[in-house]
Amino acid sequence: VMAKMGITSLASYQGAQLFEALGFDDEVMRRCFEGMPARMGGLGFDVLEDEALARHARGFAHERPERLDDWGHLRFRRGGELHGWSPQMLRAIKTFRASNAWEDYLVYRDAAQQRDPVGVRDMLTAHTGLPAIPVEEVEPVEAICARFTSAAMSLGSLSPETHQTITRAMNRLGARSNTGEGGEDPAAYGSDGDAELVAAIKQVASGRFGVTTAYLMHAREIEIKMAQGSKPGEGGQIPGHKVTALIARLRRSTPGVPLISPPPHHDIYSIEDLAQLIFDLRQVNPAARICVKLVSEAGVGTIAAGVAKAGADTILISGHEGGTGASPLSSIKNAGSSWELGLAEAQQVLVRNDLRERVVLRTDGGLKTGRDLVIAALLGAEEYNFGTAALVALGCRYVRQCHSNTCPVGIATQREDLRARYDGDVDQLVGFLRAVAQDVREELAALGLRSIDALVGRTDWLRTRVIEDHPKASRLDLSALRHTHDASRPSRHNPAWLPIVDRQHQQETLGPRIAEELADHARTGQPAVRRVTVRNVDRAVGARLSGMVAAHHGPDGLPARTLTLECDGSAGQSFGAWLVGGVRLILRGEANDYVGKGMSGGELVVRAGAHARLRPEDILAGNTCLYGATGGAAFIAGRAGERFAVRNSGATAVVEGLGDHGCEYMTGGCVLVLGPTGRNFAAGMTGGVAYVYDPPGHLSARIHQGFVRASRVHARADRDALLDLLTRHAEATDSPLATTLLANPGALHDFWKISPLATSTPDEAPEDSPTDEVAA
Repeated sequence: VMAKMGITSLASYQGAQLFEALGFDDEVMRRCFEGMPARMGGLGFDVLEDEALARHARGFAHERPERLDDWGHLRFRRGGELHGWSPQMLRAIKTFRASNAWEDYLVYRDAAQQRDPVGVRDMLTAHTGLPAIPVEEVEPVEAICARFTSAAMSLGSLSPETHQTITRAMNRLGARSNTGEGGEDPAAYGSDGDAELVAAIKQVASGRFGVTTAYLMHAREIEIKMAQGSKPGEGGQIPGHKVTALIARLRRSTPGVPLISPPPHHDIYSIEDLAQLIFDLRQVNPAARICVKLVSEAGVGTIAAGVAKAGADTILISGHEGGTGASPLSSIKNAGSSWELGLAEAQQVLVRNDLRERVVLRTDGGLKTGRDLVIAALLGAEEYNFGTAALVALGCRYVRQCHSNTCPVGIATQREDLRARYDGDVDQLVGFLRAVAQDVREELAALGLRSIDALVGRTDWLRTRVIEDHPKASRLDLSALRHTHDASRPSRHNPAWLPIVDRQHQQETLGPRIAEELADHARTGQPAVRRVTVRNVDRAVGARLSGMVAAHHGPDGLPARTLTLECDGSAGQSFGAWLVGGVRLILRGEANDYVGKGMSGGELVVRAGAHARLRPEDILAGNTCLYGATGGAAFIAGRAGERFAVRNSGATAVVEGLGDHGCEYMTGGCVLVLGPTGRNFAAGMTGGVAYVYDPPGHLSARIHQGFVRASRVHARADRDALLDLLTRHAEATDSPLATTLLANPGALHDFWKISPLATSTPDEAPEDSPTDEVAA
């Protein structure tokens, strides 16, 4: 548990109260959980006592049972605890898949709603006091479907066939599909591609799998995934047996090697960092909306307010129901809370701070029927995300084998023999979501309302259901969800609201001005050179120009050095972010954090100014450089900060020293370090290669144990690669250090090759020099 939350010592965990209480009354909270968040109360010591005594009686009965009870905590068991998806619901939706008949959908809806409560929404109902209206007067199915999105289920967690079916269905429906954390096949972007296979929402997750400039330019919306509602604090994961050659190609990783996206972004540690990423994404693709995915947890309202101020267009509150298509069983229980609690808190805080009209609120986590969407709208959501329900509509049997790659219906597997069993089709998912939309229309008509807009944020219309013969449900206190509706303040998004000052500021920055000047060259591919002065307020220089090039010329961009931008001064954050092929940036001076973030091609050069005297310890680039880079080359004639080339999956880089955590989670590319490295070098590295110049012999103590091996550079291919990189670095930067090393052939003996255990072979060092190898 501690490892999943990124905690290394007991002292950091003990007493931290990294959880919240659900359902306990004030007396229990006061005596047992002082100071802990609790947004839902009502149950006291008497309930706890009754349940404890009942468990004791079962365990110490006079006659020992032949077998212990299985209460179905992980899988459905007759007589066990209720689950979100019951056998009755699965049978009903199977019938609906075959018929697409409204009558069969109603059987499914009744199975979902006419049972004991499973979620918070099951204990709520709506009452407007208005007379019912004919359903024909309610907004059409198409308008409601436009609010639908598919959950971020990646190609990798799902089979290619399932992923394609969902994308096609959402596009035909007028809704939006989400790539998930796994990129997208760029073959769909070209003139010979299939537009129906291009997802509207492109996810940018903590691992940045497959995120290229072209990927971002084909987005109508870009989703920044801060964490997962179904297992917050654990991050994303895909087991090695799901990483096939196709998945590895799209994610720029190694087949058969597990991939992990740690829970915190390596480039986001504050709201300011998030605002910078939002800015960078707007620079590369100003037409795309920006969504930030947050977890439903206590305090999410405060975070949502910060996200709104950071400039996001949409906030997704993700609940604990559902899964990822790759999660182990250990991630199911005690992970996250319901979207109802988080959504209500986010809505209340945004309204209270006059921020609600700025953003669209979206929610997900086990949405199944029109009634679920009505409750979500009353709590503040304008858009609705479908994950597991979409898979069930395509034939998922809910056998909970997603993580094992043994899905019997070919949905959550990469095994070709099982994928052959997949029988889902586009019409099934389209039919199901249209039925849900019609269900919403029926609910609206019964409430006397003509549109979802009339529902959004009207918590004064919420009532607590009276559930007979269910003592726990009848005692729960849900008053925190039903705050008083304040008609004087906007309670939903205003489409006319625009952050005018922010948009004007972005247009006036150096990057867009350069892009406008070179727009014809970006379109035609005619060479051009520009020289400008940069200041530290000039952020994401090169991003807008790169976006233009990718839009006109595709993922590969233009021939090398077609467009050259020579910069003098001190560059702001994200210099060269999203750089694409054919664009070359040369900076004579220094740069802030995030140099080359997400670059997918081109060339980036950072060197000292014309009159500067560079010392070996001088830092010319800040932290988190080349984060998530997928291609291109960067030459930095000085040191860089911490987290250099984290999740690099294809870029080549030369730097003359760096801080802690260099090459962390690297899956591809090549990094040459001509100076000292900090601690934790190459942690989680599963692909690519790094060369480090280390005359003092300090490297062995700074490599992360268990991931990589270090060996002296002996092989001719490695020597040739080293000399080539040194030569290119010297030519690009006039580096005195590179020039000195090239003039001294004996310096090659002081280089180490760092290669991941997942891909390296032990034949790189001669047999007679075992001491030249570090068993890292």
